Amino acid sequence: MSRTTSRTAELRALAARDAKAAEAPLAALLADLFGLEARSVRINLDQYSLNSLNGFFETDEGAFFFKFHQEEGEEAMAGEYYRADILARAGLPVDQPVHVSTQPGEQILVYRRRDEPRFSDVLRALDLADDAAERAVALQAERGLSRRLTATYLTSLHPITPEEAATEPIHRLFHERLIDRSPGLPEHYPGGRFADFYVGKRFAFPGVELEWDDLAARRFTINGVTYARPLGALFDAAQARLRPERLADAGGVVAHGDAHNANVWFGREGGSAHLSFFDPAFAGAKVPALLAEVKATFHNVFAHPFWLYDPADATQLFSAMARLEPGMLIVETDWTLSPVREGLLEVKAREVWQPLLTELKRRGLLPADWREVIRLGLFLCPTLVMNLRAGTRSHTPVSSLIGLSVAVMVGSAPLAGEDVMTRFLDAITPEGD
Repeated sequence: MSRTTSRTAELRALAARDAKAAEAPLAALLADLFGLEARSVRINLDQYSLNSLNGFFETDEGAFFFKFHQEEGEEAMAGEYYRADILARAGLPVDQPVHVSTQPGEQILVYRRRDEPRFSDVLRALDLADDAAERAVALQAERGLSRRLTATYLTSLHPITPEEAATEPIHRLFHERLIDRSPGLPEHYPGGRFADFYVGKRFAFPGVELEWDDLAARRFTINGVTYARPLGALFDAAQARLRPERLADAGGVVAHGDAHNANVWFGREGGSAHLSFFDPAFAGAKVPALLAEVKATFHNVFAHPFWLYDPADATQLFSAMARLEPGMLIVETDWTLSPVREGLLEVKAREVWQPLLTELKRRGLLPADWREVIRLGLFLCPTLVMNLRAGTRSHTPVSSLIGLSVAVMVGSAPLAGEDVMTRFLDAITPEGD
């Protein structure tokens, strides 16, 4: 059966080739969906728009901001995009759109244009030039939002069935990207982005080139720390454990699901600041609890500084080199988290993850393998959000090696010793676990 390409898919593809040429079709889509006479349409192709499109336009009623998220084959996927009302009813700070379309393949939000920066822009500036006072303001804003998130998670936490877990759209960010679906046939693994990006492909790193089958079977040793599981084993484990129905075991919560900081406004008031969400494409009321904060944790911490969203900058600022030993890929790199990213991870651990896991344990909803679930979710964040191979999209051999090394580090326990991920997991472990 042939699949008709959605208008949002066509627009995103056209904008990637020629943003100016996409402006008229976008105006036509806005007119068709909402009856808007859009003018001065401008598409914003920033580094954070990995699977989405956003920009600005004007009408007689003022200036507006639009955004839509678009996944391959989303017309055939379960669940509904853009349930902003769920977050608002839960008391979370979320910018409410003035126009919403949830039609399959034509999901789009329109907001009144705001002058505040996104939190991602504020944090990038601190990655480039750390300022202790400004970092403190940013971390206090994160702390305030995190406490509101935790209150919502603890209030909304409830048992869910496997069927309820499977209907949540958040799985489009994880398991759905590992498989292919065809009408009337069982799902196929490896498929989806995993197969498109990596299987059967060649990888070029500084010092080494090798094929996927070879790379997938090698353990990584990163700056002297050897990790237990190679890339192939991590993908296999994620395909099995992150199946949507299996994630019902930890209950469900109200969550944004994709709260990376390019989906968060930063409002400044003198010496303090506050944060608010927008673009709740994957929001839900029964989001599997152990997935709820995974995307925000990876994309706001471990994806920085620079290697995921600004690989050219990472290549200038950091070094990475690889060599082969029997069964091993030996990596040396000077990439590390910046002070503000370390601070964000500490806030996430203390204010969100630790109280959430403690409540899950108290209510008998904490699975014995909770560390595995968190690790595998974090592992899929960078590897499936974009193609990390050098020479595709914007990645270089240096950023590709850093990125896959970070993915292994968050996904696999080390054979011995500790790293930033083991310390994070130790910090969030409930007492007595």
